[in-house]
Amino acid sequence: MEDFDRPGRFTDAGAYAPLLDALPADLAGIARAGHGLLIHEHHTQRYGVNLSDTNRQTVHLRSVAELLARIVERSDRPLDVPREPQRRVAGVCRHFTLFLVSVLRARGVPARARCGFADYLAEGRYEDHWVAECWDAGRQRWTLVDGQLDERQRDLFGIDFDVTDVPRDRFVVAGEAWLRCRAGGADPDAYGLAAAGEGGWWWIAGNLMRDAAALGGTELLPWDAWGAMPRPHEPVDDERAALFDELARLTVDPDRRPEQLCRLCADDRLRVPDRVHNLLREREEPL
Repeated sequence: MEDFDRPGRFTDAGAYAPLLDALPADLAGIARAGHGLLIHEHHTQRYGVNLSDTNRQTVHLRSVAELLARIVERSDRPLDVPREPQRRVAGVCRHFTLFLVSVLRARGVPARARCGFADYLAEGRYEDHWVAECWDAGRQRWTLVDGQLDERQRDLFGIDFDVTDVPRDRFVVAGEAWLRCRAGGADPDAYGLAAAGEGGWWWIAGNLMRDAAALGGTELLPWDAWGAMPRPHEPVDDERAALFDELARLTVDPDRRPEQLCRLCADDRLRVPDRVHNLLREREEPL
């Protein structure tokens, strides 16, 4: 757990780290603070916000330091003071997760971002999603925390569980989704993004690589692609399927065989390079 209790490549707040001291101590309080600073790109209208093309570009920010720079640029109030919805910085589930993980690591609490799928965001589907996995010292176990869902979204999605302890059958990491589908116990087309009408093996494999990268300390964007990652709608050949089988087994429980996971992720097909392809912007970008 020692690798997860200190800031990393994208979770280091840098010069903005002192601002985190104003935030609450508890998980729910930290998440609530995030709700007052960030707004989900696809839920802005529920808060009366029409997002401009310029303000939408913040979804491409990769580091928490960049996020915090935009937050304080729009308001210099302490971070525990909620901004009006139109002053919040646009992101997606990954940004809410990154914020939560960053705050916890700044305080020496082990936390890591997990990429996978949630069954509570669309009827009958497992939706592309990110949550934080936080170490509960009292119970000596990892807990899943959904940092995105505020009270309005909990009502919208009919959430009937504690979002600071998401049940493991409601959110599955990408490796678990891959193994379920490979065993014939689930339909790969049910894993993806309903709003885009997309899903399948290529989507699960992409999230699997992003989850592994996050475990290795590089929390990439949900649309960053590199290496062996299948591009949209691309079939997964047998060679890559075997690679993803091994990666899935190791990421489902990353604490069981961390050395093997590190060795596998050093493979050129999986290793995060200096530049990745931003699928939404259709261009290569440096990290």
